[in-house]
Amino acid sequence: MRMTAEDHVILVDDDGETVGTAPRATVHTTRTPLHLAFSCYVLDDTGNLLVTRRSLAKTAWPGVWTNSFCGHPRIGETFEEAIDRYAEHELGVAVSEIRCVLPEFRYRAVDASGVVENEICPVYSANLRGTVRPRAAEVIDWRWVPFGEIAEVVRLAPWTVSPWMAAQVPDLAAVLARIRTSLGTDECSEESTDGPASTGERTAIGALS
Repeated sequence: MRMTAEDHVILVDDDGETVGTAPRATVHTTRTPLHLAFSCYVLDDTGNLLVTRRSLAKTAWPGVWTNSFCGHPRIGETFEEAIDRYAEHELGVAVSEIRCVLPEFRYRAVDASGVVENEICPVYSANLRGTVRPRAAEVIDWRWVPFGEIAEVVRLAPWTVSPWMAAQVPDLAAVLARIRTSLGTDECSEESTDGPASTGERTAIGALS
């Protein structure tokens, strides 16, 4: 699946209900509307986390270190399909074992230039398949780092990473520990939460659930 000029983001209200779409290329401004997104944390076979440095050409938080990749699902696309699409586009890899780990994450942040991120943004983990070959327009550097070291960086110097990563990592530690010991479940399953974004195979149309 290719990124195209017609790419869009799904606009939502405070309850996560779809209210429209907007062009992905122009949605992020100083008045960014609330929209649907995801964050993905890619792990290797030993539990190391892939962290990436955002391209200097990015509209928001250029050059900042962050989680493996983020993205926006399209209308009619499941989160898993969107994750597959972005993994190939940004990192040149396939991923497997996609799990929803923080189903209700939401944030709003403003970067130094005034550009706003304003997202309902469930967080996923995934396992790597293949060799990382990042697209230069998206990622300018990357590292495999033990998750514990990343958690310590976030604790001591949260300003050195993206604001969404700084907010997500403290809540990820226990969930990723369960995954590494093969005890993890999809935190977005209906058994895990009664709130919005409550199913693992969700489609980006209508309500989040």
